[in-house]
Amino acid sequence: MEILAIDIGFGFTKATNGNRSLVFKSLLGEATDIQFKGGILGETSQDENIHIEVDGKSYFVGEMAERQSNVRSFTLDQSQFFNSYAKPLALAAAARLVGNYMPIGLVTGLPIGYYRDYRESLVKVLQGDHKVTLTSLNGKREEKVIKINEVKVIPQPFGSLFNLMLNDLGELGEKRYLQEKIGIIDVGFKTADFTVADKMRYSERGSRTTDTGISRAFGMIAGKLREKSNVSVEIYRLYDAVERGMIKIRGKEYDLKAPTEMIFGQLATAIANEVDRLWSDDWDIDTIVITGGGGTALARQLQPLINGNVVTVDGSTDSRLCNVKGYWKYGKHIWARGVPLTVPAAEATQPQKQ
Repeated sequence: MEILAIDIGFGFTKATNGNRSLVFKSLLGEATDIQFKGGILGETSQDENIHIEVDGKSYFVGEMAERQSNVRSFTLDQSQFFNSYAKPLALAAAARLVGNYMPIGLVTGLPIGYYRDYRESLVKVLQGDHKVTLTSLNGKREEKVIKINEVKVIPQPFGSLFNLMLNDLGELGEKRYLQEKIGIIDVGFKTADFTVADKMRYSERGSRTTDTGISRAFGMIAGKLREKSNVSVEIYRLYDAVERGMIKIRGKEYDLKAPTEMIFGQLATAIANEVDRLWSDDWDIDTIVITGGGGTALARQLQPLINGNVVTVDGSTDSRLCNVKGYWKYGKHIWARGVPLTVPAAEATQPQKQ
């Protein structure tokens, strides 16, 4: 059985089969007929040109949707996201990474606060045989059957912990995490997840999901741009601009460095205050891990505000992949090695929504 991990995020969908990883924006678009395909001076990456048919509907996905679709769909509403977006986004990733009719064991995750409400429905949506059609840039159609035999859903932040403690064979590498009390701050696009694992035992008291993801900062930046330019910039189009520190709108450049610094600082303060309140009784935490794409973006402002031994993701790696790589290692551990981890994740844990 092939092991696949998919992290279906509000901002990006991330996936890996252990050999290759894939990241694309969680954006669906209406598929249209394109007269000229490919790059003007050469071919573009296939991962930037995802055209998939699922359940009789044809979608452009990610960069392809942003670039080509007249009608684009993007949401931060969790009910709409898991009911309408999760399946096509997950299958778009799976179709790129697994073979036709190949039995698959899939590991995915949910934010702590959504786990109880959406775990069973997510398993139901993803498990089973799925007929999909991929269309390449040259118009060639490839029909595939994605056979997902088993689905494991774990609380999202534990992906980063598994990534730290397991090696690529699914074996325990950093055994100290089994004996320590670990706090995890996982800042994603919409949500920030906080959880505590005490010798790998889940702490309900120390776990919560809030809406203090990086999208809150992007929304404030978009608001300031609208005041200055009279143009409403979609928040999913701000990723590269914020990283560059500049955006050009109708030929005029707008500096983003100063407002980003101020707004990221405010968001970091809000997250640090939440940590202080949530973990006030957990003064014996050994290590605090800051993870997630938003965690890396905020690390410089956030780390000095957190009291304790703080570990951040290596800047040379794509922090958006921390959870999904951990999902894959967990799948390797339970399916390839057949030895279950005694962890608070997976089916036994059903944290309350905060």
